[in-house]
Amino acid sequence: MDIKDIGNPRQEIEDAIAGGDLQKLLRISGMLHGHFCPGSAMGVKAAAWAVRELKVKSKGMEEVVTIVETNSCFADGVQMVTGCSFGNNALIYYDYGKTALTLARRTGEAVRVAAKAGNQSMEKREPETMALFKKVVKERRGTEDDDKKLRQSWIEASFRMLDIPDEELFSIRHLTIKVPDYAHIFGSVKCSQCGENIMEPRARLKDNEPICLPCSGQAYYRLAGDGISVIL
Repeated sequence: MDIKDIGNPRQEIEDAIAGGDLQKLLRISGMLHGHFCPGSAMGVKAAAWAVRELKVKSKGMEEVVTIVETNSCFADGVQMVTGCSFGNNALIYYDYGKTALTLARRTGEAVRVAAKAGNQSMEKREPETMALFKKVVKERRGTEDDDKKLRQSWIEASFRMLDIPDEELFSIRHLTIKVPDYAHIFGSVKCSQCGENIMEPRARLKDNEPICLPCSGQAYYRLAGDGISVIL
């Protein structure tokens, strides 16, 4: 392959947003999320609405930033559609536990899209699927057949979610926010104990030598499925 022929890596996504092809966006999002589920479908829908409303395209260089308020399935749909991720420093995480996103330009011009309380209730829309979800995922007691049925039901429910009008699921409002500065480019230092490189601002000192957080025994932050916590 001639790398000179490589164009915009997000062209297919941008074309799908412009054409309102939510099914394609959900299929692409599944590459990141690993499966199809209503939560990621909601992220796809909310993000596509925000991108169209703000009329932006992300090059992955922090010219567009996204704030997500949950670390659930919703966030993967948002990342894939907006092009904002932790890796390109354009994704900001607020640990609010809300199904919402804010998409912003560098100027601070932004739109916030948030799920309407109660209107996205899967228990009302997909009672049989949610009964399976409770058994297989929440209670961890489903059979192999139950798991297979849930995976298929989850796919069907996800794509049905795409047909629900945006206004029924979400509220949207325009606002102005203070956008964080561009990410700093830090150097690295070598941990004096384990020998691995550390981003400079994460290094600590022991006996006047740089040391990484795990080797130092000091507290650090962790983001896991239950949110942000301090590890001692």
